[in-house]
Amino acid sequence: MASYSEEIDMHPLPKANPIPNILTGIRLVAGVVMFMILAGSAPSVPIISEFLSPDDQLRLGRIAFWIFVIAASTDWIDGYLARKWNATTRWGAILDPIADKVLITGAILSVLAWGALPGVAVPCGLILFREFAVSALRETTAGTVKLDVTLLAKWKTTVQMVALAALQIVLLWDGFGLPLDGQRPFEWLAVTLIWLAAFITLWTGWQYFAKAKRQMEQAPPRSLDPL
Repeated sequence: MASYSEEIDMHPLPKANPIPNILTGIRLVAGVVMFMILAGSAPSVPIISEFLSPDDQLRLGRIAFWIFVIAASTDWIDGYLARKWNATTRWGAILDPIADKVLITGAILSVLAWGALPGVAVPCGLILFREFAVSALRETTAGTVKLDVTLLAKWKTTVQMVALAALQIVLLWDGFGLPLDGQRPFEWLAVTLIWLAAFITLWTGWQYFAKAKRQMEQAPPRSLDPL
């Protein structure tokens, strides 16, 4: 993943290879498409569900799952290529966290739309609350506080994506033709992963707020515009 910092160079490198940014843009669009397909095919969606058979719902769910997996894989690839080719740009640094949040938020809302997994609403909600809070923190302290992405925060995104992929597999278990006797253990694993992701997400959020507090206490007083 490309590092995100409030202290971003305002000028992109000359003739920077556009492929990393293209991959990031694809991930952003894929997150929206995945959400529309997976959430739209959920059995609880009014009107649309009346025109879809259970097989149609599972088929669309599988398509959305593979879109999610491919999009999630670009999160590592675009950052790796940007560093290897020295192609880090301002747009890449801006789009990367947005694409991550769109993909994660879309997957969470889609999983909740299917509504068949007990025990995931709370960790999913905590993840969303933290993401919104940290985004607001970055915006209101821009230019005053430098909040570089930590290594744990990068792993946080990876754990979130793995957990959400696992939850989708549980929801689409019959569509993948997997043996029924393995569904319950895998569901337990998926729920454990999403709780782990929520814990790491909250911990990194606390780290950001603590770091921002320390830096703001050391900086000269400055009025912050409301959102």
